[in-house]
Amino acid sequence: MDVDKLLAAISPEIYQNMLTAVETGRWPDGKLVTDEQRDHTQQMVILYQSKHNHQPQHFTVGTDGELVMKSKQELKRQYKEDQTIISVLRMTVK
Repeated sequence: MDVDKLLAAISPEIYQNMLTAVETGRWPDGKLVTDEQRDHTQQMVILYQSKHNHQPQHFTVGTDGELVMKSKQELKRQYKEDQTIISVLRMTVK
C-alpha cells in the first residue's frame, strides 16, 4: 500500500483516536488494543506526526522525522508561557 495515500486518508480525528489507543491501550469504544494493533497503530502515529506535526511537543516526532526531546528548562518556560496565555484569556472573558 502507498504510505502517502494512507496518510492522506487519516483525518485529525482518526489520528487522535490512534494516539489515544497507543497511550491508553484501549480504543475509543473501550475495547483493548492487541499487541499487533498497538505496534501498527504506533507506526501510523509516528508517520502521521512526521508529516503533520509542525509544532512538536515533548516526545513527539517533528516534520523532520526526528524525535523532539525538550529540556526541563524548555518545558518549564513553555508551561509558564501557557499559564500566562490562560490568565490573559480568563481576564478577557470576564
